[in-house]
Amino acid sequence: MPIAILTSKGQMTIPKEIRNALNLKPSEKVIIVVEGDHAVIKPLRGNILDIGGAVRIADKEKPIDFHKIRAAVKKRIAKKRRTVIEL
Repeated sequence: MPIAILTSKGQMTIPKEIRNALNLKPSEKVIIVVEGDHAVIKPLRGNILDIGGAVRIADKEKPIDFHKIRAAVKKRIAKKRRTVIEL
């Protein structure tokens, strides 16, 4: 079983056996997916659509509606500006 050592900067070298098994070349990117108490390294090839579903969201968490968040932030900023103008 290959072992990698973490540096003080949080970096590690992927062992040669693993690079060969995944056919990784210098400067290629990988994605690291956390699954419970371990991580899985996957080559990042193709386009962003190829990694769809790689990041898992806990069942209890609902997807964030960014449109609602943006509207709420705009509303708060507008309210603050009105308050400053009224002063």
